[in-house]
Amino acid sequence: MNEAARDRTKATVVPRRATLDDMVTVARIHRLAFFGAMPQMPVLHTPEDDLAYFSREVFPSAEMWVAEQSAVVVGFIAFRPGWVDHLYVHPDQQGHSLGRTLLALAKSSERSLYLWTFQCNPGARRFYERHGFRIERETDGTNNAERQPDILYLWNLDGLAVDASGVLPAST
Repeated sequence: MNEAARDRTKATVVPRRATLDDMVTVARIHRLAFFGAMPQMPVLHTPEDDLAYFSREVFPSAEMWVAEQSAVVVGFIAFRPGWVDHLYVHPDQQGHSLGRTLLALAKSSERSLYLWTFQCNPGARRFYERHGFRIERETDGTNNAERQPDILYLWNLDGLAVDASGVLPAST
């Protein structure tokens, strides 16, 4: 880790609402964190595709927050009612409570949250389980674009099942 990165790990994390201007950095962090954690995943999109996706699809449809340290965006979360759609922290900044800070924003506005993660991402799995998420379902990946086995997680403020019918949301 270089000197500037070490200094940022000591700086205070400041969450703020994301703006459209943040999407270049958001798309870059997504790509770095995603392939840093799972280098074996198929590359389905270009960096330009990622930017278009976050700018045109995620930003307008989700509540997005970024985490800044020393005025540098180092992580982000996108969530909507009942779901965490994206939570990524720059690889150089992982392990310094940024993810916890961002996840707390989503938890503070919901009684329960679902999210998907890939089975081959043990770091994400440990993180979510440490923060109260429980496995609801594991799949073989036939319903996601990457065709990789994934896991549906659920966090519930009360620790109780939220859907008495037993019907769970489909994989995205």
